[in-house]
Amino acid sequence: MNEHTVKELMETVKNFCEARDWDQFHNPKDLAIGISTEANELLDIFRFKSEEEMKQFFTDHKKREHIEEELADTLFFVLRFAQMNHIDLGAILEKKIQKNGEKYPVEKIKGKNLKYNEI
Repeated sequence: MNEHTVKELMETVKNFCEARDWDQFHNPKDLAIGISTEANELLDIFRFKSEEEMKQFFTDHKKREHIEEELADTLFFVLRFAQMNHIDLGAILEKKIQKNGEKYPVEKIKGKNLKYNEI
């Protein structure tokens, strides 16, 4: 299995886009739209599907490949957004996890799917 760092992935996306002269099209608004659009294409795959149907998607090669492609498209836009706007994804994720840890303390939320204001 090939594992890449976030930095390596961002560099791959940067090189791909710069080779095509796409910087001019990748402003924050359009990249945010891309994130949303691709995430919704992933979501659409699962719309109106039962638990069993969704489980089967991951054993069907063609359906799994479609899911993976939509997930990759979403990741592409997230990486490009971060790269174009000088955002350290690792740092912001760590910061957000820490904040969520305070909002969702283990001793109060473990095994529950409540919002922080419902605890």
